[in-house]
Amino acid sequence: MNNSNDWRDNDPDKQTAENWRKDPKNWIWNIFYYNKEDQRLFVSKKIEWMGTTLNFANPKSVLVLVAMGSFLGMVLYFILKN
Repeated sequence: MNNSNDWRDNDPDKQTAENWRKDPKNWIWNIFYYNKEDQRLFVSKKIEWMGTTLNFANPKSVLVLVAMGSFLGMVLYFILKN
């Protein structure tokens, strides 16, 4: 059964994803991945074995950054409170 709302529906095929990852035009300062064609939020880093990064062209990436920053701020607050 194929659900049209499946989160993987927007995933590109392996070859397309690999081409996007290797294309230097999709990397800002060789650190930040920015590709409007790619709908994925998390993508493999330029050096694949190093993990994943955010696709900063995806508007949801801002929410992820705010959530991570808020969590870090909360942890620091509770550590430094005493």
